[in-house]
Amino acid sequence: MNIHNYLFVILLGALGATHTLQAQSNDADLKQIRSILDAQTKAWNKGDLIAFMQSYWKSDKLKFIGSNGVRYGWKATLKGYQKGYPNKEKMGILKFKILSMEKISPDAAFVIGKWHLTRKKDTPNGHFSLLWRKIEGVWVIVADHSS
Repeated sequence: MNIHNYLFVILLGALGATHTLQAQSNDADLKQIRSILDAQTKAWNKGDLIAFMQSYWKSDKLKFIGSNGVRYGWKATLKGYQKGYPNKEKMGILKFKILSMEKISPDAAFVIGKWHLTRKKDTPNGHFSLLWRKIEGVWVIVADHSS
């Protein structure tokens, strides 16, 4: 093997190792996001909206898009949830079904899924899309579109 071929093989190996490390990192990040969504579901099902909201960015720049339009900010989003779900009976039991999770940059991910509530009198459901950002080493929802 001549030196050029040898260097080419080494370069290919290095690129493959880099890709493998990035894929493992992406998988770890997506697993972490999935874990946060699981914790969020558990908090909802306990009737704990404050714990449910811990996965949201605590910023006035948070965006929540729902049937009433765009709501800005963590506090406004919490108030909206408290108004729409004032007690455990209205909250029901939440289940998420993730349809798609993708890392779109080292510090951003996009999740699409379905939500389903089981309550005594009805079973509302719909879809959601979440834009996640890794801010100061922590994954948080920076935009939520739920319908």
